[in-house]
Amino acid sequence: ASSQLAFGITFLLQTVVGIWGNFSLLYHYLFLYHTQYRLRVTDLICKHLTIANILVILSKGVPQTITTLRLKYFASDFACKLILYFEKVGRSMSIGTTCLLSVFQTIIISPKNSCWKNLKVKAPKYIALSISFCWIQCMLVHLIFPLYALYVSDKWRSTNTTNTRDSGYCAATDLENISGSIYVALIVFPEISFSVLIFWASGSMILTLYRHSQRVQYIHKARVSSRPPAESRATQSILLLASTFMCFHTLSCIFNITLALFHNPSWWLVYTTGLINVCFPFISPFLLMSRDSIISSLCFLYMK
Repeated sequence: ASSQLAFGITFLLQTVVGIWGNFSLLYHYLFLYHTQYRLRVTDLICKHLTIANILVILSKGVPQTITTLRLKYFASDFACKLILYFEKVGRSMSIGTTCLLSVFQTIIISPKNSCWKNLKVKAPKYIALSISFCWIQCMLVHLIFPLYALYVSDKWRSTNTTNTRDSGYCAATDLENISGSIYVALIVFPEISFSVLIFWASGSMILTLYRHSQRVQYIHKARVSSRPPAESRATQSILLLASTFMCFHTLSCIFNITLALFHNPSWWLVYTTGLINVCFPFISPFLLMSRDSIISSLCFLYMK
């Protein structure tokens, strides 16, 4: 009982702080947009990443907090399906926008003589379209798949329970068991592709930063301050964000696979998996705030 209470308090803190951080960051981006301030392309991507984080926290963190603290929780069959749908859309958008952010920054900081030189000018023009496509794809894929499962089988259903295989607050038959090939094609393959792109982009950014630091080393030695330029600081913050995402995403995949192997998993495994699933949405807004002192100071003003 004490262990479950500890999980509940952890979920509560994670959810409250995560919601505060993401909504503060989203408010900042919306404020800049409505005051005619020209947002950086990376800010536009981060804004949608923040929205994805909010979806995950509200659909995963809030119900999990209510469940672990043994508060009253009543969700209809439709509500459970809707909660799981938003959670999956948010998760897919999280990896999609992180991949887009990493690849875009790789293109922007690439040398003038690289193969990406022609994309430096064109890339910013297609970011908004890419984000819109990503949202449409995520919403349709996670909508079409359960509809297909309902069409071919009557086994997919949700019930109100606190001891289930899926999430601890909603039970649903694993859709990948109904049609494994469709699940792999629509869910697994895109996630693996995005993960590979993030790894590649991160490696490219590290290599570019290293070559740049070697090229201008004599300039840094001549200066009193060795503070890196703004572009390098931005790249380092994006690298940190991408690395953090991949760490938690990998852990999340491992725990979710482990959870799927058991028909009656322990509450410890269910709650730990839920906790890890919300870790990146909880941490990422503060990583994004650290890249901009204005955002940090603005968000801390909200606390006063």
